[in-house]
Amino acid sequence: MDHAARFGVEQGLAGLTLQAVADAASVTKGGLLHHFPSKQALIEAVFKDLLGKLDEEIDRLMSEDPVEHGRFTRAYIDAFFQVTRDGAKSPWAALSISCMTDARLRELWSDWMRERLARHAATDGNPALKLARYAADGIWLANLTEADGIPANELAGLRDHLQNLAK
Repeated sequence: MDHAARFGVEQGLAGLTLQAVADAASVTKGGLLHHFPSKQALIEAVFKDLLGKLDEEIDRLMSEDPVEHGRFTRAYIDAFFQVTRDGAKSPWAALSISCMTDARLRELWSDWMRERLARHAATDGNPALKLARYAADGIWLANLTEADGIPANELAGLRDHLQNLAK
C-alpha cells in the first residue's frame, strides 16, 4: 500500500496502475490482485490505511491535551496542519482531491467523520468548533490548489488562529 500511496502522489491516482505498484513492491501483478482485485480496491485500501493513521495521530494529540472542551477539534486541526505542510507531496493530496469525485472515498471519509463526531459530540459539538474544522479543511484544499502552496509562516498563523477558535 505504501507503493500505491507513493504512486498516487507522484503520478496522481489516474496514473496509478496495478502493474506499476506490483513492480515497485517486487510482487507479481497476480499476487497483488490476490489481495486487491481491482485498482479501486487498492485505492480504497490505501485510503482506509491513511484514515487509520489519521485516527492514531488524532488520538495521540488528544491524549496530550488536558482540556476536554474542543480536544478533538484541536487535534484534528493539528493533524491536518501537519500534512498540509507536505502539500502535494502528502499521500493525502491525491486521495483528498479524488474524494471529491469518487463516491466510495467520499462515503469512507463521511463515515469516519460521522463516527468521530458522534464519539466527541459532548466536547466538540459547538458550532464554533465545527467552523474551525471546516476552516482547517478549506485551508488544506487552498494549500493544494496554490501553485507553490501557502507559505509556512502563513500556515502557522492560520493554525494558531484556528486553535484559538477551538478553545
